[in-house]
Amino acid sequence: MKNYNDATYAILGILTTECKSGYSIKQFIDQSLNHFWKISYGQIYPTLKLIVQDELAEVRLSSKTGSPDKKEYYLTSRGIETLKNWLEHPIEQLPTERNEFLLKLFFGRFQTLESKISLLQNYKQKLERRYQTYQTIEMAISNHNDDMEDSIYWLLTLDYGKRTTKAAMEWCEFTLDKLSVKEDL
Repeated sequence: MKNYNDATYAILGILTTECKSGYSIKQFIDQSLNHFWKISYGQIYPTLKLIVQDELAEVRLSSKTGSPDKKEYYLTSRGIETLKNWLEHPIEQLPTERNEFLLKLFFGRFQTLESKISLLQNYKQKLERRYQTYQTIEMAISNHNDDMEDSIYWLLTLDYGKRTTKAAMEWCEFTLDKLSVKEDL
């Protein structure tokens, strides 16, 4: 069986939801996956073209009065099998994080204490906003998707984001305290 890149598997997975057009796939990514998985808008249509070529999905035209026809993509049995096969395999490696803040802190010796503290406070504020966003998403999923089979998995994924964000906020507090103690010496 052919191996695909992760963006392809992500789009195969999205096609198991009610998202069937390139536009709705992009919206779904922006509202959910984008918090932990990035797929650019420029990847969506070439990936859809590839999965149609490889008979993992088929295109159907959807018509609405007064609107141009819209292409909608539906998984074939081969596409579902490809997705299931990928889901059954263990991950190859732990994900690596590219974090500009940590990179700057790593070279903190070359910053003033005020600059480091400001950087940490700013980072913590961004984390707090992210955490609030996660809480809003959690409420939306809980209020509107109780009957959806996917909602438990979406909530579990969201819980991971909430927990790691909360841990990062706690780390910011610890680090701010540490830097304050260092300054007092």
